[in-house]
Amino acid sequence: MASKTKPRPFVKMYATGNDFILLDALGWTLAVPQKTAKALLNRPFGIGGDQLLLLTKSRRKDTEFKAQFFNPDGGEAEMCGNGIRAIAKYIFDNNLSRKKIIPFETKGGMRTVQQRGKHYVVNMGEPAVKGKEIGINLNGRVINRPLKMEGREFRITCCGLGNPHCVIFIERPKEFPVIKYGPMIETYHAFPRRINVEFAEVLSNTEIDMRVWERGTGETFGCGTGACATVIAAVLNGLTDREVSVNMPGGKVNVTWDRTSNEVTLAGPAQQLFSGTVEI
Repeated sequence: MASKTKPRPFVKMYATGNDFILLDALGWTLAVPQKTAKALLNRPFGIGGDQLLLLTKSRRKDTEFKAQFFNPDGGEAEMCGNGIRAIAKYIFDNNLSRKKIIPFETKGGMRTVQQRGKHYVVNMGEPAVKGKEIGINLNGRVINRPLKMEGREFRITCCGLGNPHCVIFIERPKEFPVIKYGPMIETYHAFPRRINVEFAEVLSNTEIDMRVWERGTGETFGCGTGACATVIAAVLNGLTDREVSVNMPGGKVNVTWDRTSNEVTLAGPAQQLFSGTVEI
């Protein structure tokens, strides 16, 4: 017997290089979000997008909202810096909360977002900088550590922002074969949860160019947590200050790693593209 579907509203959102399908499920339950993500994010046969954003009610006492992030392969990401800004914009625009700073429950931990002009500022919390804390099979801090692959040696720096990242500083990332090396590093045996990979070039103490290979998605035009990870890696390697603009193919975000609190903040725009309904 065929399962019953219902028309559900969706919103197509965009934030500095990532396009999203947002489902407001505050009043209903999505039974199998992994399956739904694979279907809806498929660009030839679905709506298309980098991620499915699922907004639901949190059971925690310290927040109203739970944010979940699903990739095109159906896998759930712990956190998405661009995605959570898009969700926050949706909440602010639709007056779903009276709070000026909105806390979210995510798989990667609690996060807060506030609106400042046209930007949405995410408190990403304190980064993980040791291998076991990041969730990788490498000991201690992984800073400028060699990784040999396909006859080439990369120098990797790893950190975690709820999800794991591997940052590699290179020259001219715009010309680099990300599509070749990205999936190899993503699935490297030392990364049991797979890993997001950033290829970046430091332009100055306050500016970085970056391209990203996102696990479960592939190369995208932007990544909020990836931009944060790149700045963290740059600071750990003594390459930049702690307030840095990160240029990605999809736009620019501003990242700050506070020396006193050890917390990382991500600031950038978000916008709604269109809305509609879809049978789920």
